[in-house]
Amino acid sequence: MRSEQPSFTDVEYGNRRRVSRREKFLESMDSVIPWARWVGLIEPHYYDGKKGRKPKPVETMLRMYLLQVWFSLSDEGVEEAIYDSYAMRKFMALDFAVEQVPDATTLLHFRHLLEEHDLGQKLFADQNEIFDAQGWVMRGGSIVDATIIAAPSSTKNKAGTRDPQMHQSKKGNQWYFGMKAHIGVDAGTGYVHSVTATAANVHDLDETVHLLRPDDRVVYTDAGYQGIANRPEITDDEHLSKVEFRVAARKGVLKTMPEPDRAAQSAQAGVRAKVEHPFLIVKRDFGFTKTRYRGLGKNLNHLNVLFASANWLMRARAVALMG
Repeated sequence: MRSEQPSFTDVEYGNRRRVSRREKFLESMDSVIPWARWVGLIEPHYYDGKKGRKPKPVETMLRMYLLQVWFSLSDEGVEEAIYDSYAMRKFMALDFAVEQVPDATTLLHFRHLLEEHDLGQKLFADQNEIFDAQGWVMRGGSIVDATIIAAPSSTKNKAGTRDPQMHQSKKGNQWYFGMKAHIGVDAGTGYVHSVTATAANVHDLDETVHLLRPDDRVVYTDAGYQGIANRPEITDDEHLSKVEFRVAARKGVLKTMPEPDRAAQSAQAGVRAKVEHPFLIVKRDFGFTKTRYRGLGKNLNHLNVLFASANWLMRARAVALMG
């Protein structure tokens, strides 16, 4: 149960002339996250406390876990940060006079619980369900894209090996070792509706079919998806074979196009640009530029929570602009 009684620290900080960007961000996320629904998804899988010490409340652990995700912190790092940061302590609703921050091991067990029961995917699905029910998604068209997320290439770890589920891939003239995050985005609003994760060497075309919605009629892609409409998984599917794939022309071809066709390509590029926004939030705002965990499964759980959070952040910003 979150206490609304202000502490002496709250009163003291309330007299500040300026509120930090971190505090504004956390207040914004606190106001949009559907806490009761997300706690309800986790509770059936949570430790019942019949044996051993009394468990921490699910919402407390969920808030701590989200801080870890949003600020790209280790288990020990987020524990330390909550003690150091008034904004984080306020977000956690902790009064140090009566309660301490859950320790790093408790958070580790909570994260493993989420991974074991695919709860990241369920939180993402719930967010999509809410957006759809509220009419915040336009439907009918999607944008698909992928980005490479680097993984540690060092073998100086407990296993003495690189992550076997990651792989090398060349982009331009540079080699990368890691994974790919593939997303499907609503073409009207820019909200992410589908997420998958693969090794970095898996071609973007191979994941496209997993990113589309049953009611999509138009799909926008960059030039790397040339030939997608001719793939067997597309042509052999009754619905997908009727989808119009608007694939960007390669630069060399674009230069030879007549002006009307170049104008059409420019308009499509404006739509495709929406897919870059959630990637930007995940990489720049949430700091997810390198995998923290080994294995695609754990990282997919992380990605689901990241993109669900990115959608909520975009929604919070849209509401702020309207109000």
